[in-house]
Amino acid sequence: MSLLTVNGLAKSFGAVAALNGVSFELGEGEILALIGPNGAGKTTCLNILGGQLRPERGSIRLNGRELVGLPARRLCRLGVGRTFQIAAVFGSMTVRENVQMALIAGRRRVLGLWRPAGALYVEEAIELLERVGMADQAERLCGLLAYGDLKRVELAIALANWPVVLLMDEPTAGMAPEERRALMRLSAEIARERRMGILFTEHDMDVVFAHADRIIVLDRGEIIAEGAPSRVRQDARVREVYLGQVAGAA
Repeated sequence: MSLLTVNGLAKSFGAVAALNGVSFELGEGEILALIGPNGAGKTTCLNILGGQLRPERGSIRLNGRELVGLPARRLCRLGVGRTFQIAAVFGSMTVRENVQMALIAGRRRVLGLWRPAGALYVEEAIELLERVGMADQAERLCGLLAYGDLKRVELAIALANWPVVLLMDEPTAGMAPEERRALMRLSAEIARERRMGILFTEHDMDVVFAHADRIIVLDRGEIIAEGAPSRVRQDARVREVYLGQVAGAA
């Protein structure tokens, strides 16, 4: 079943077409990779889907509801989650407090002096941290964590509002190889448990081909290939414009 339907997205910056008629679908429990060379339009696409940018034309429907024009905070409440290339956490707060704040924001609790934030949603925060393997570090300051652990905390924060679709921008950037594999395995497990769709960008082709159910390849704002990893790997145009560059740089 399709969760997200994207049709004809277009966005330009001056004379440069960052996206030109991009269309695709994302299904329940599906892990969809969006790849391409630098400047292909990957981050622009994620920023439009996440509400950080508005397209010049095109449609984005989540379970049939049009999303174009809605701000990021509204999209979050409708079920669009987001993680970023650089982990977005409060370093001076503990791991648990970061997740609690996400739970508070998602449920739009208004805090007063008689309702301290630290007492709210403690059990829910710990449950999320257990799911991402970080419960044993719940009371550590995020500023003291290793980068791989920060990415796990960010995933817990993104999951706090039970997203229907999770957008992940370079989720394994800056991580060691084993950390990359572990994070993507975990993300895939959670996606299938919750029947949540994941759309992610990634430069590490080992991660992409090992964990994506389907791959979309962008080049200069247009989709040049789409399909199962085995099909995309053999596509002559993809090998010419992207995979050959990656292999040559390795």
